[in-house]
Amino acid sequence: AFSTGTMELNAATGQETLDLSDSMGMLALIAANAYVMLFNFSWGPVMWVMLGEMFPNQIRGLGLAVAGLSQWVANFAVTLTFPMLLGSMGLAFAYSLYTLGAILSVYFVYKYV
Repeated sequence: AFSTGTMELNAATGQETLDLSDSMGMLALIAANAYVMLFNFSWGPVMWVMLGEMFPNQIRGLGLAVAGLSQWVANFAVTLTFPMLLGSMGLAFAYSLYTLGAILSVYFVYKYV
């Protein structure tokens, strides 16, 4: 959520073009890489470990298939909506929407997992 929020602030303080100053470009690069790195060290692999343990043996394969499908559908939704949001609402709004989703997921995991 923090890295996505940093990218959103970077987009909100810039111009409407995708050109960034050297310092803001470096900040965007660090935030994007931090997002990927922190996800891969936390929720990325943990999901697969938890899914393998939370379903009974009789339905484990089905549960993993549904969970994998859900993840791919969510990834497809982000891939499909980002260009549309970028073109119609701008980069700052797109990142704001995804930052909100990240904050809601942090809350959901903290509350229910």
